[in-house]
Amino acid sequence: MTTDNPPIRADQREMLESLRRGRPAAGQDPAKRRQIMEGARRVFIEMGFDAASMNDITRAAGVSKGTIYVYFANKEELFECLIDEERKQMFSDMYAALDQGGELRETLIRFGVAFASKITSEKVIMAQRTVIGICERIPELGARFYERGPKQGHAKLTAFLKSAAQKGLIEIGDFELAAYQLTDLCLSGYYRQYLFGYRTGSPPLEEIRATVSAGVDVFLNAYGPKAAGAD
Repeated sequence: MTTDNPPIRADQREMLESLRRGRPAAGQDPAKRRQIMEGARRVFIEMGFDAASMNDITRAAGVSKGTIYVYFANKEELFECLIDEERKQMFSDMYAALDQGGELRETLIRFGVAFASKITSEKVIMAQRTVIGICERIPELGARFYERGPKQGHAKLTAFLKSAAQKGLIEIGDFELAAYQLTDLCLSGYYRQYLFGYRTGSPPLEEIRATVSAGVDVFLNAYGPKAAGAD
């Protein structure tokens, strides 16, 4: 009796053998992957993206060149994985500020302070500079960075504004535009100063709160219910 099952490929055979031995197959070991990413993180911080090489990362991670290429095809993929990880860690709770309830102005200020604090932190500013520098040579990396981060966050804020409008708290014609306007107002003045190195470190919380509060007031003056204004 014959079967139509295809022969097992070499990579499948290796994975099966590894599972039988009780250890992860090549490219499947979380500890090894973490070791490589931590080495890459140190190299990118010390040398910058352009100056760093896979040889530098190999030495910093303490692995062979063959091992590193089993996990990552190139330094661009490594950098992108690091950015995704940082984003998940830093921004996971930021939009929760919109779900805590309370008066609309205070909710927007709470969100704006959390948003501006994260966006202007030294780590995020450094990552943004690096991505901007890479975009001309690798535009698809910049596009993925935007789609996985800013675009998803923008969708969450847009949904919140739509919900507020349905409750009669604001009147907005173009929710997509309004969401962009709100976040821009929260970053007014200091964001570009830090992005271009005119100022270093991170803005003081008092400055962020004052800027965000003023920005939210401008936003609500523009989009507040017409019934609340002078007729």
